[in-house]
Amino acid sequence: MENKFDKKSVGIVVPKTAEIKHSLSLDCGKVLEKFSLVFETYGKLNKEKSNAILICHALSGDHHAAGYHSNDDKKPGWWDSCIGPGKPFDTNKFFIVSLNNLGGCMGSTGPNTTNIETGIEYGPDFPIVTVNDWVNSQKLLADFLEIEKWACVVGGSLGGMQALQWAISYPDKIKNSIIVAAAAKLSAQNIAFNEVARQAIITDPEFHDGHYNKFGVIPKRGLSIARMLGHITYLSDDSMRQKFGRDLREGKLHFGYDVDFQVESYLRYQAQAFVDRFDANTYLLMTKALDYFDPAKDHGGELFKAFKNTESKFLVISFTSDWRFSPAKSHEIVKALLKARKNVSYAEIEANQGHDAFLMPIPHYFNVLRNFMENL
Repeated sequence: MENKFDKKSVGIVVPKTAEIKHSLSLDCGKVLEKFSLVFETYGKLNKEKSNAILICHALSGDHHAAGYHSNDDKKPGWWDSCIGPGKPFDTNKFFIVSLNNLGGCMGSTGPNTTNIETGIEYGPDFPIVTVNDWVNSQKLLADFLEIEKWACVVGGSLGGMQALQWAISYPDKIKNSIIVAAAAKLSAQNIAFNEVARQAIITDPEFHDGHYNKFGVIPKRGLSIARMLGHITYLSDDSMRQKFGRDLREGKLHFGYDVDFQVESYLRYQAQAFVDRFDANTYLLMTKALDYFDPAKDHGGELFKAFKNTESKFLVISFTSDWRFSPAKSHEIVKALLKARKNVSYAEIEANQGHDAFLMPIPHYFNVLRNFMENL
């Protein structure tokens, strides 16, 4: 089993901050005169600056995709199994950039940072941002890093939406796009899940219309429920059955409303861990960005028209047990790309982990990624 001292780990990494002094006009009509983006890099940029890869994170992700921040870290970055020497995103060959998106809560300008115009925390006054806004901010990060063109932009779930938007918004700035377990737009069911999660947070008595930090509290109950709901949708029925079945936590029923089953204990643990590290206003913002994504809307609902000017090669990957972003959603993307006469490869991976499969070191999945990267 790999560990932080393994030769395939990127080792200790130090986050950096890009102070972007270029104004950014947002889709909501507001303008950020300047902002900060926290990011990490792995590997080395070559002299031609042609080997750069951008990693885009999903809803609850951040810039820490690989390696460790200290020798005391118990876990590496969220995609460590995929990034490092000899791994699918090989740091011996590529210079990899992973950022915390605008509106995030891990150091980039967002609801839990200070508004330089008022001197107080943004809180709920931070503007709603879209996937398109994120890509535009990432383009400014590329300019900051003096990267003219990405060898590849890659992401899973909400990150895959960003990889797709990059190919649409900046066709001459991206050579390849890898879209994993994503969709060209959310289904009504997915929007409904997001709304239930938001309502859990907004109706928490400690939410205070988003100004909870002013009161020295956190809407823990609402954020916990939102995370539990989300976590259920990320897993498949098979994976939950294999992990927990109907196993009892203490071998007997208590005939009360506390924890009886192992799955209940697991969900509560995951919820508490999430509350300790994530910001409620950011969660609201991220789910709205998911809901709003629909590149076909500006083309009369015709997705293939959105791909008309794209120049990159595409790799689209789905997982058989992913019911939140099902293979059918990936098929829609592939069919539209083919109709637009674009270069696209597709792989449907047999996996029982549900939506979370995109984070797992599944051999077939990693082989697909590795083969695509080796042919860049």
